[in-house]
Amino acid sequence: MTKQPALYIGHGAPLLLDDPIWSGQLANWSAKLDRPTAILIVSAHWESAPLTIGSTTAGTPLIYDFGGFDPKYYNLQYKAPGAPNLADRISKIMGETVHQDPNRGLDHGAYVPLLKMFPDADIPVLQMSIPTFDPEKLFELGKRLAPLRDEGVLIIGSGFLTHGLPFLKEFRIEATAPGWSVEFDLWAKEVLSRGAVDELMNYKKLAPGMPYAHPTVEHFAPIFITLGAATNAEVAPQTEIDGYWMGLSKRSFQVA
Repeated sequence: MTKQPALYIGHGAPLLLDDPIWSGQLANWSAKLDRPTAILIVSAHWESAPLTIGSTTAGTPLIYDFGGFDPKYYNLQYKAPGAPNLADRISKIMGETVHQDPNRGLDHGAYVPLLKMFPDADIPVLQMSIPTFDPEKLFELGKRLAPLRDEGVLIIGSGFLTHGLPFLKEFRIEATAPGWSVEFDLWAKEVLSRGAVDELMNYKKLAPGMPYAHPTVEHFAPIFITLGAATNAEVAPQTEIDGYWMGLSKRSFQVA
């Protein structure tokens, strides 16, 4: 069984699926990974405390948590196998009661990137909520989940490195990135290159481009679960995707 890395990915909107560049980057990235036994994904679009696990059944339903898009996006399907064994394993690892919501399907922060990374939908997928926005607590949560990587589980934090939607002036995929988006992106790149997780945790005070880059923080929060799951969080992550999409940073990386 191959130990899996932990990933932090920008997941974009459903329009990502029609972007040949970003779609290709995600597909090429996943093609380099060994096949996981299961996928545990934490999306920016599910905030719930206490820690909650979604549907574990085969063909977990999708949540079309977006509006104003082409009708075709509301017919998307991703009928991956369920992951009840992984859900049980997480409950044991956490050593406490983990809430389960059997009716909670995959949101677009989970299935949009998975449609490009694992299009065959033949790997069990489980989504887990973000129970807090506290970076230290999320990092510790990632550390507790880290043993799953030795069991072949691919841990994915799905967000967006910058997500200042209210401050965008152009809604085009090729739009020029605003200064606040570029500044935050380059700051995060530099901090990650030094493995300075403590600085990253203090992003609200230290990062340029705030609060415009993250007027709300749910799209940055998953990064701390990913880093917590790293074997050594002080080792620089391997950037797999960079650049901008609608002016937002799509920087995505993996940690060993």
